[in-house]
Amino acid sequence: MSNTIDFYFDYSSPYGFLASERIESIAAANDHTVVWRPILLGAVFKVTGQTPLTEAPLKGEYSIMDFTRSAREQKLNYSHPEKFPIGAVAACRATLWLRENRDASLQALTGNFIHEVYRAYFTDNKDITNPEIIAEVAGSMGIDVPTMASALTEQAVKDLLRSEVESAIANGVFGSPMMIVNGEKFWGNDRLDQMERWLQSGGW
Repeated sequence: MSNTIDFYFDYSSPYGFLASERIESIAAANDHTVVWRPILLGAVFKVTGQTPLTEAPLKGEYSIMDFTRSAREQKLNYSHPEKFPIGAVAACRATLWLRENRDASLQALTGNFIHEVYRAYFTDNKDITNPEIIAEVAGSMGIDVPTMASALTEQAVKDLLRSEVESAIANGVFGSPMMIVNGEKFWGNDRLDQMERWLQSGGW
């Protein structure tokens, strides 16, 4: 059995943001590590036939209220972005470039980069589809911006994101966040506590 939690998330997912703020502490408390897996829900929705939650009749208005309420419960600052939803392709590519980097010091920045990008979007209302915003986040963390910018144009990095999304769909991922622990799927920020009980008990 693996001591990893595959954490699938879309940067446009408010619940993904909320879960990302808790997943590492839950993993560490249960001797697991997080494997960050950025995806694009737009590609997933083409398979499932879904639409963004905020665009669903009746559910849309409720969902925005619940994003804010859930953030207050977790004592997180949340400001629903003016530009929503988005397809954060550059942010996903940058995340994978860090995660798969041969430089261990860059690999180690993956989680912090994800947190900073998420906060830029859902706390500071910055347009993270803008490469300049991604560069700003990276630069603030000491990442060499020209090197990263060049890498994001490489076909290998583009293919890595495509492969990540295809693999997620093949593994039955249909939303964000989704956590997979040894084949067991948990969907949604509100399933983190259940997932932790699963880890603690060995399952049921």
